[in-house]
Amino acid sequence: MTTALLIIDVQRALCSGEYQCHDIHRVIDTINGLSVRARKAGVPVVLIQHEEKDSPLAQGAEGWQLAEGLETSPKDLRVRKTTPDSFYQTDLRKLLPSEDFEKLVICGLQTDYCVNATVRQAHQLGYDVVLVADAHSTVDNGNMSAEDIIAEHNKDLAHLTGSVARIDVKPAADIAF
Repeated sequence: MTTALLIIDVQRALCSGEYQCHDIHRVIDTINGLSVRARKAGVPVVLIQHEEKDSPLAQGAEGWQLAEGLETSPKDLRVRKTTPDSFYQTDLRKLLPSEDFEKLVICGLQTDYCVNATVRQAHQLGYDVVLVADAHSTVDNGNMSAEDIIAEHNKDLAHLTGSVARIDVKPAADIAF
């Protein structure tokens, strides 16, 4: 079974200042640990960056850049996106065709937007998904705390299993590449 690691939107605008996600330094450390293990195992690492005109995530802007402290490799694959779904109108399916890649390990930002949309779409496309329970984050939304949003998504997404694909939610320490 061929696996890839997707790191979604770990960008400066979401890792500091007004839009800083909950417990971001620990999340980045956890993602770094995963990506090091993935690279050592020969598993492709895909860095996905959101872009939005006239915002801190405008392509090329300071906030669009990958977060300080996020460890990358020149061999990492890169995908730019303009919607929460990392597959929609991007090269991701070409980079990771489902006939070659059966499992996607997914982490990053923001839990209730881009992580949620990408996990659900990957499942819909027939990939088995492992959502890294302790390697995604978001911000409080006015109704729920970030911690509650993360916990709710971990619980809800773990119950999405179909006849073609499944979603598992596991802590980083339990993921083997």
